[in-house]
Amino acid sequence: MKSILKRKLSIIIPSHNEQNNIGYLIQALTKTLTPTDYDFELIFVDDGSSDNTLNEIKFNAEVYTNVFYVELSKNFGKDNALKAGIMMATGDAVVTMDADMQHPPNMILKMLEYWENGHDIVYTYRENANPHARLYQKATSKLFYKGINMLSDIKLENGTADFRLMDEKVVKQLKLIDEYELFLRGIIKWAGFKQIGIPYTPSKRHTGEVSYSFVKLVKLAVGSIMAFSAKPLYLMTGVGLSVSLMAILYIPYVLISFAAGYAVNGWASIIATIAFFGGMQLLVLSIIGVYVGKIFMQSKGRPNYLIRSTNLLSVNNDLVRV
Repeated sequence: MKSILKRKLSIIIPSHNEQNNIGYLIQALTKTLTPTDYDFELIFVDDGSSDNTLNEIKFNAEVYTNVFYVELSKNFGKDNALKAGIMMATGDAVVTMDADMQHPPNMILKMLEYWENGHDIVYTYRENANPHARLYQKATSKLFYKGINMLSDIKLENGTADFRLMDEKVVKQLKLIDEYELFLRGIIKWAGFKQIGIPYTPSKRHTGEVSYSFVKLVKLAVGSIMAFSAKPLYLMTGVGLSVSLMAILYIPYVLISFAAGYAVNGWASIIATIAFFGGMQLLVLSIIGVYVGKIFMQSKGRPNYLIRSTNLLSVNNDLVRV
């Protein structure tokens, strides 16, 4: 039940193998938000951790009355973990952030100022390249945002993060979205409302290493682009038309050569042409296949996540804190 005197914040924190960061983050958030005029709750979503992350959260839930946990049945991915937390949120505003301390807790105070001034969504983006990231991570991040801005129907600032504040009315609409392979950064940008982006400089991870591998980053990029645009299909259509036009222009050369009795030598060029067109066809078919695969998975209607345990009980669709 919401406080009559104070507005309430729900802070959603997806956690995967963050056992040494949980307690530190709770202390930092408590120190930052306790002096404010807001009630706040911390909802940790354990995304299939293989260490003692869940036990750490449960221990702190016994110490702090405003700490709650949602244990997913396996690792469903960060965006699905965020969705699970958002579905549980009851605050007047919802903040999403990482558990590794790279998202500075004191930035929430700045977000609250913009929210109080009428903004529905306050999102963050890295002002400069992450000074704590590895070289390949910086390069792939830059390519990711360039690619999604070129090939999709949304525009994201370079380094847009999952560190954001959303008004209750935005959260209500997000709860209605049932989409396979969620990309919340894109969905929230697409949603509209009154948004503002503020820059931030990531802090160094308190402990642990980034769990995103290069393969996961590539998969995220491809899935995100195709979730928001059919431009790859249109691009391949354009390539196909261009190649067809080049083939048509080649016909006069063939006819003139035949009429003049020129010897036809170029077996190597023929093989190269066949290989080129074969590769092009496979590329086009693979892109179409990805879209068909997404339609197939969406048609199954499977949930984005499954909850194994939680200390949030649902009674008549109303959440009760226990």
